[in-house]
Amino acid sequence: MSQGNYFIITNNPLVLKKLGETHNVIYQEISYEEVLKEVRDRIHEGHLLLSHPLSGSVKPNETPYKSVMLSKGKGEMDERSLSIIENAIQACGKFQFRSDKYKPEVYADFQLIDWTLIESGLASADAW
Repeated sequence: MSQGNYFIITNNPLVLKKLGETHNVIYQEISYEEVLKEVRDRIHEGHLLLSHPLSGSVKPNETPYKSVMLSKGKGEMDERSLSIIENAIQACGKFQFRSDKYKPEVYADFQLIDWTLIESGLASADAW
């Protein structure tokens, strides 16, 4: 799967900075949960989920940033992709992100964690 066969939905400015000129990145300043809902809407349109929305060891809403990879092509709505994203949205609803409990410099760490997770998926996707 080459860069032309997938796109990334993210609210992480670091992902946009690193990939914005070379990859198809849809960046929005929205919450973690809103990223998941945007991904769900794209799955309803027929895109396939290519990266797991709960990847990594960081719980939903312990970080404000999320990046998810989807297929560029559309087909029939994929029930497995829909089930995964719906479960992720439900899991996200169990946690409340508290921006007031973190120092500003911690946000750079959150961005780096999310970037590292999506970057590891890029190598696999680009190899296809």
